[in-house]
Amino acid sequence: MTDATLERVPGASAGDYIELLKPRVMSLVVFTGLAGLVLAPGHIHPLIGAVAVLCIAVGAGASGAINMWYDRDIDAVMTRTANRPIPSGRVGADEALGFGGILAVLSTLVMGVGVNWTAAALLALTILFYIVVYTMGLKRRTPQNIVIGGAAGAFPPMIGWAAVTGDVAVPSILLFLLIFLWTPPHFWALALFRNSDYTRAGVPMMPVVAGPRSTKRQMLVYTLVLLPVAASPYFVGIAGPVYLASSSLLGLMFVGCAVRVLLSTDDGPAKKMFGFSILYLFLLFALMIGERLVVGGGA
Repeated sequence: MTDATLERVPGASAGDYIELLKPRVMSLVVFTGLAGLVLAPGHIHPLIGAVAVLCIAVGAGASGAINMWYDRDIDAVMTRTANRPIPSGRVGADEALGFGGILAVLSTLVMGVGVNWTAAALLALTILFYIVVYTMGLKRRTPQNIVIGGAAGAFPPMIGWAAVTGDVAVPSILLFLLIFLWTPPHFWALALFRNSDYTRAGVPMMPVVAGPRSTKRQMLVYTLVLLPVAASPYFVGIAGPVYLASSSLLGLMFVGCAVRVLLSTDDGPAKKMFGFSILYLFLLFALMIGERLVVGGGA
């Protein structure tokens, strides 16, 4: 697929540029980044905290825009992505790249000047990891693309934590691991019922390369490993007993989803697991935030 086949239709709207930022992905990134900020020890001025969250959001959006620029050829042949702004011709490829690049630089600089340079360095690492390591280096080359590349989506709680403390600590690393281990079963559930899309685009997602059965077994393993990691915030003092009980129940439900996917012969359970996985992660971080704000958290 060449740029000649992706000619831009004049008159891109503001909504088209917002779509380049992948707002649905951004919302979860912002929420987990906010969690890191709320759970970190110490205090941060509300205005500086708002700047930190905004920078995380803009940095995530910049990554999404550059990802869409680089993946415009495969997006054009996948049903799920064919109507994105670049393959549909609503935004030019060069415009998307420039838009994402400017946002990436601005978000990092504002984070450094307005918050601190540790948080800025982590934000820059996140953007570069998503674009260079995952999008350009892994996505089209290995079925481990999501496993390794998932680190990009796991950094936001560490960024939020660093915005308050100026450092990286064990609790923030555990929050990173929680998202890191959640990512493969989440995306492989999607890949199972979008297998034909990835096959047509030549993206070596795990179901394409290893087959659905092997993928389903690995999804179950990840959900089992995730159980103790998801409970770990309680044991390091950033979550309380309500979180511990709830995370255990939600984790068992996630394992149950994986078991149903393993035993299934159709795409229904995978679709349900994909939907539940988003709710699962949202509820875990919402519980941690709620305990800290309402009842004071664990420590």
